[in-house]
Amino acid sequence: MSREPRPEPRPEPRPERTEPRPRWHRWHELVAVVLLSVTAVTTAWCGFQASKWGGEMSIAFSQASSARIQAADAASGARDARQWDVTLWVQWVLADSRDDETLRDYVQTRFSPELRTAFRAWDEDGRTEDGPFATTAYVPAGAERAAALSDRADRRFDLALQDNQQSDDYSVLTVLFALVLFFTALSQREARGWIRTTLLAAGVVGLVVGACLLAVFPVAL
Repeated sequence: MSREPRPEPRPEPRPERTEPRPRWHRWHELVAVVLLSVTAVTTAWCGFQASKWGGEMSIAFSQASSARIQAADAASGARDARQWDVTLWVQWVLADSRDDETLRDYVQTRFSPELRTAFRAWDEDGRTEDGPFATTAYVPAGAERAAALSDRADRRFDLALQDNQQSDDYSVLTVLFALVLFFTALSQREARGWIRTTLLAAGVVGLVVGACLLAVFPVAL
């Protein structure tokens, strides 16, 4: 009885040798990882600062509006005080023209401190001006406060505009860092070496420019 021939064993396939990646490829990946990490942190920081400066802007606008309202109230009070002083002054002039010393002295005792100060300066100056209201000594009650509040409102409004500009600047930086992330992500795709290197270099340049701008921007805490 004949035996069947045994099949010859097949040679086992040799494992393919994987060539080591080029050194520049490893450096490329390392730079990309560092770039992505740093850019993620700076993007979050810019968003935080944009939000903080936006809050500062809202507070400054609110303070400017409040000071403007208070200045208007103080100016209205100053106009009322001046009108009252003018009324008393007219009565004093009428009494003086009739040589009514009693009425004149009585009206004079009713002068407000501001009118009394101006009247004294006008009298000591030889009454050369057209009444105490024409002198620099007369400042109706509330006028100085109205001027101070109006100046404060202007300063707070200007500060609000500056805060708004700072918020916009940080928002622009956020867009710049987003472009850095975009270029870095594209550099990880399969493409020619020079294309990947160019994209990564663009990301590095964008990060350096953004970091330089970030270093000179004011910080809101």
